This record gives sequence, C-alpha cells and structure tokens, in this order.
Amino acid sequence: MTDRATDRSLRPIPAPATLGMLGGGQLGRYFVTAAHELGYGVWVLDPDPASPAGRVADRHLAAAYDDPAAVEELAAGCAAVTTEFENVPAATLRTLAERTVVAPRAEAVAVCQDRIAEKTFLRDHGLPIGPVAVVTEAADLDGADDALFPAVLKAARLGYDGKGQARVADRTEARGAFADLGSVPCVLERLLPLDLELSVVLARGADGAIEPFAVAENRHRDAILDVSLAPARVPDGLADRAVEVAGRIAEALDYVGTLAVELFVAGGELLVNELAPRPHNSGHLTLDATVTSQYEQQVRALCRLPLASPRPHSAAAMVNLLGDLWTDGGRTAPPWEAILGDPALKLHLYGKAEARPGRKMGHLTVLAPSVEEALERALAAREAIGIVG
Repeated sequence: MTDRATDRSLRPIPAPATLGMLGGGQLGRYFVTAAHELGYGVWVLDPDPASPAGRVADRHLAAAYDDPAAVEELAAGCAAVTTEFENVPAATLRTLAERTVVAPRAEAVAVCQDRIAEKTFLRDHGLPIGPVAVVTEAADLDGADDALFPAVLKAARLGYDGKGQARVADRTEARGAFADLGSVPCVLERLLPLDLELSVVLARGADGAIEPFAVAENRHRDAILDVSLAPARVPDGLADRAVEVAGRIAEALDYVGTLAVELFVAGGELLVNELAPRPHNSGHLTLDATVTSQYEQQVRALCRLPLASPRPHSAAAMVNLLGDLWTDGGRTAPPWEAILGDPALKLHLYGKAEARPGRKMGHLTVLAPSVEEALERALAAREAIGIVG
C-alpha cells in the first residue's frame, strides 16, 4: 500500500507551509528555530505545557503523542511532520502518514526505538555489533554464553542516558537486574574495553542524497554525554569507515531526515552501539562549527529541499550542562560571566523551567583552529562554572 507521504516523496514543500514536530525538548526547539529561519511555521505536539519547543512554536498542542484528537489536528494542519525523539509511538507516525508527509518513516523509527529490533536489523544487514543476547524471560539468562559476562543489561524500550540499564558481573547479578527492570524484554551486551566512542550524524534526503557531518569523538560521565569533539582525533581510515557504516544504515532503513549513529571502537574494531532517528546531542556543535546545522538539514530533508553543506569551518568542543550545576534547589544558575569573556565560546541554554540533577539544561561550544585547543579551552570553561573532574 502506498501512502500519501510516498506519493509526494520528492515534491518540495515550500515555505510558508506549517510543519509538525512530535516532541518538545531542546532538539525540537532548535528544529523550530531552523524552520522559522527558512520561513516555515511549526506546530509542536508534546504533553508538557512548559516544553522548550512548545514555547517557541507557532502552536503547541499539549497532549499525549497518541491522543486521537491532537494527532488528527496535527495531520490536518501540517504539510509534513517529524520527530525529535525515538519514543514517539510508531502507530502515531503511521496514522499521520495516511494524511501527510512523515519523515523519518514509522518503520525506521520502530527499529530504532526497540533495542532487540535494532540489534536484529544491524546483524541482518551485516553491520558490526558487539556480542549480544536477547532476554525476554529470566530463563534466557541461564542459556546466555559465559563469554558475555561482565555485561550491560538494557531494557529493550524507553531507556536513555543510562536509564533502564545495569552493569552485571555475572549471571546472578543479571537475574537480579532483570527483575529490577521489571522483567521486560532486554538485551544483554558484553561489556567491552573501549578505546573510544564516536558518533556520525548525517542527513539523508528523499532522493537518497547523504550529507555526513564530521565524525565526533565523545566522552560520557555516568552514562550521559559529557564532552564531544569534532572532528574526532582518529585516523582518516577509521573516520571513513564510520561514515561508510552510517551511510549503509541510513540506506538500509530508507531513512529520510537527520540520523545519528553511535559507535564504539574496541581493540581497534569499529562497532555500532545505537541508532538515534533524530538530531543528536553530539551534533549540537553543528550549530556553531559548520556551514549548516543538523537541525536545518532536518528541515530540508523533511521538506524535500536540497541538502546543504555540512562542512566545518572550525574545530569544536562541546560540553553538556546538566541540572547538577544549578544550586539552591535549582534556583541559582552557574556563574556564566566567568566564561562569556571567551570570544570563541558559545553558550546555549534550553529554557527549561526546572533544573534537576542529570537533566540537560544547555551546552557550551568552543571553536578553535584545532580540536586540541578547543578541548583545552572548553575544559577550562567547564571548570570555571563548577564542573569538577
């Protein structure tokens, strides 16, 4: 069956059309801004009445993602709809696709929102992944290969930033963690000694054109992205392989939009970790360091416009700013004046009403002629506002 989105897949959607965004976080907020700069209106569907994207959109539908009335209103009022996070119900995307253009398509998002489906997809397409086992019941842990341990047990759905997962040293710990996670379907991944972590953010148009951004090098703290550098400090051959793998994934998914592929390097071997069918935290630095941001590319791909250049004009280092930095129960912001004197530093705050530990409140990006200089200045700024270690 061919839906309207497929029928019109190569027909440009010109401004001032209205676009729809499922999700109201910071990724959606930057999409709204990019769409406005290109002359589009944007409606946001997000249940949080104070969502950052909803506050800057032309209209905010404060309702659940599967609310029939809200979904119907979005379908009737928007020429095209996209998403800012992977946990939007795929059924909602399918319903919208019967009435309007939807990108990425529901089938691609469905793969990315379930770790079992994701690992199966990667394996079936010959893409490199680490040792993994599917766990749908406790008995599956008894049959798991001993070589998988120590491991990370991850809930198949809804986990992010370290939530919904646990490190386990052996089978006994895995059984306990499985129960703690609610005995929901999981994947058990061998805990690998990592050389480093990378990500590739790319845009793919409806015509199949792919424009990858420079490979990013990522550091995490407590399973949350802490620092990203671009371009990554890896040999050209490894960076080329990372881009090639990400492109293969986008093509196999028949993906349209901005896609992020998270990668491990273990023992010099490149492995796919996870997919994000949306812009990515490590791609925030494209706002300041590249000719075109990942968000503008998302708008262009959605609207069937030619993709623009992802070329970097500077090396960059990005630091995530979490709610832990705010003191007085989240009422007192860090001393921004301590860092804003650096003319190459860009501070971005997301406009979230409440600062909570672990919550992404903003980021800073430092531009420089080299990654090493950008990193040095970013770490100095990080320390100046109270991030220790």
